[in-house]
Amino acid sequence: MGLTEAQADATLDQLRARLAPLIAANAMFDGWSRQGVRNAARGAGIDEDVALYAFSGGQMDMIDAWIVTVDEGMALALPMERLAAMKVRERIAALVRWRLDRVAGLEEAVRGALAIMAMPQNAARGLRMGWRSADRMWRLAGDTATDLNHYSKRALLAGIYAATLAVWVDDTSEGKAESLAFLDRRIEGVMRFEKAKAKLLKPREERFSMARFLGRLRYPAI
Repeated sequence: MGLTEAQADATLDQLRARLAPLIAANAMFDGWSRQGVRNAARGAGIDEDVALYAFSGGQMDMIDAWIVTVDEGMALALPMERLAAMKVRERIAALVRWRLDRVAGLEEAVRGALAIMAMPQNAARGLRMGWRSADRMWRLAGDTATDLNHYSKRALLAGIYAATLAVWVDDTSEGKAESLAFLDRRIEGVMRFEKAKAKLLKPREERFSMARFLGRLRYPAI
């Protein structure tokens, strides 16, 4: 009996998950290329033609699959219950730092991936991939917002993560200290922004009103 379409898709997803880290490692030398897929397949004992079919969408399919493996690894390493005792900014910092540690030593692969994702024909998909990772991080951090905050938080974090990666790939400081300091500054800025926004969006009756304050001075409540 042959595989159903759903089973075939699931099998290909498993194959992509298995090969993606190997393709990323090969991208250090071969770039995000079909040759990299072949080399990864040989290393994993997988038929090269099957591997190429799994990544028939080309470079973006390879990069997308790699990012999915990073997302999944992050969720396993830092589940919500492990982050629960931290402050929100600490949770986000821990999640981004874990991702940076996960790709340490693969700077050339990351640099190549960022360049490919920034190409005009790939930009929209690249933004969706960044959004997906940001959404995963916020959910692990315990965010349950469903209003406009849901979108603004993810857009901001996706931008912070992309900017941090761009700094990280060229960071030669000890332990990537400059990149981590850059990350901390950006997260602190977002937290300040979120606090200011929360105050601005308070119900009118909860906001400070100079007119109401002066009125109470003139006509104190009995």
